Amino acid sequence: MIAKGGKQVYGAPIGVLMLEAQFPRIPGDMGNAETWPFPVLYKVVRAASPDRIVRQGAEGMLDPFIAAGRELIGQGAELITTNCGFLAVFQRELGAALSVPVATSALMQVPLVQAMLPPGKRVGLITISRSSLTSEHLEGAGCPADLAIVGTDDGAEFTRAILGNEMTLDVAASREDLLTAAKALCDAHPQVAAIVLECTNMPPYQGDIAQATGLPVFSIYDYVCWLQSGLRPRRFPIA
Repeated sequence: MIAKGGKQVYGAPIGVLMLEAQFPRIPGDMGNAETWPFPVLYKVVRAASPDRIVRQGAEGMLDPFIAAGRELIGQGAELITTNCGFLAVFQRELGAALSVPVATSALMQVPLVQAMLPPGKRVGLITISRSSLTSEHLEGAGCPADLAIVGTDDGAEFTRAILGNEMTLDVAASREDLLTAAKALCDAHPQVAAIVLECTNMPPYQGDIAQATGLPVFSIYDYVCWLQSGLRPRRFPIA
């Protein structure tokens, strides 16, 4: 137990900066608190719609994210993350402005995964919007400029529902969009030996992608769980 600002906070809370959205948060989605096996603190950043952050480049949104991050730290958050991979564009700025570790995006896993692959193999990325993902996003997360990338832009449901901020989500159709994107990634880039999912709404389909491709698949869920384990390392009984 730790004391933060006069409040008793248990565990190592992760602070999640949330977009202002209304689409369903199904189990496995970063915005569903039941997804996590540890305490999570949420803060919605007003006016940060999915379309504004992804398609409009998050223009004018840095200061609101900094303010929201500081609020979460005041509530006891020991690490700040976000629920949109495209916020990698703010990684340096948020890291400099906030007093705890910051991990804005699942994209930050790409160099880690690449380092463990055999020579000649590479990481592939699935994103919610290939047309919106720029070199600035990749640079912010430390990704190579020639990263193999496909999007779910051409699918029937996932990108439309999430970026359109719809009230409903066809889970079966979204799963099919992700599987189609994964197949396209592997077909276009046969050297891909591991996949990273950019979007924080993709973890519910992670197991299906791994089963369909036979490849390891990494998401924001894996990344944040790993980071949290460093905040509260397991204590082993030793003599």
